[in-house]
Amino acid sequence: MKPIKIIESNFLRSAYNLAQCPPACMPEVVFVGRSNVGKSTLINTILERKLAKSSATPGKTQAANFFCTRWQIPPAKILDFICIDLPGFGYAKVSKEIKGQWAVFLSDLLIQRSSIKLILHLIDARHPHLPLDVEVRGFLESVLRPDQTLKRVYTKFDKLSKNAQHTLYQQQNTPLISAQGALNPKFDSLGVQKTILEALFDTRI
Repeated sequence: MKPIKIIESNFLRSAYNLAQCPPACMPEVVFVGRSNVGKSTLINTILERKLAKSSATPGKTQAANFFCTRWQIPPAKILDFICIDLPGFGYAKVSKEIKGQWAVFLSDLLIQRSSIKLILHLIDARHPHLPLDVEVRGFLESVLRPDQTLKRVYTKFDKLSKNAQHTLYQQQNTPLISAQGALNPKFDSLGVQKTILEALFDTRI
């Protein structure tokens, strides 16, 4: 039996600015990454429901989408929290004005929303050191509060050669996710779920 049971997961709302965000009444985990890196796929995998819309078209997500979820861990502890799927950065085919508005909103969200406790930065394993990801990483580290945790998640791990997989596997103590949403055996979906619970609730399973 899995130690974590997903009781329910539901779409809450979309927001294009802070005023549209739901009340900050429970812990939140944010998914950040370049367009088409696999944020929606990861969210659907760990919530065990196809709630976040994924697409082969970069920039499909154009708002911050909030998903509420309720999990149960032994013996019968109930944990409620929110997942936030942020717009992908880098390749969305929108105007510079819209991109600027996104940048302001995302900065305000990460800095001002006290309920955000975990930030997952998704990175394409085939391109782990792109300047844009390095820049975003620097920004995230600069605004990180003492009560927040920042983690890397490498996606599309199965697209690498066996040698490259081994190298990344040895270097990164972090989840490695395939292009199809299945996770590397050492860091399966349960491993990501445990990482979330530890960061949000200081709970080890």
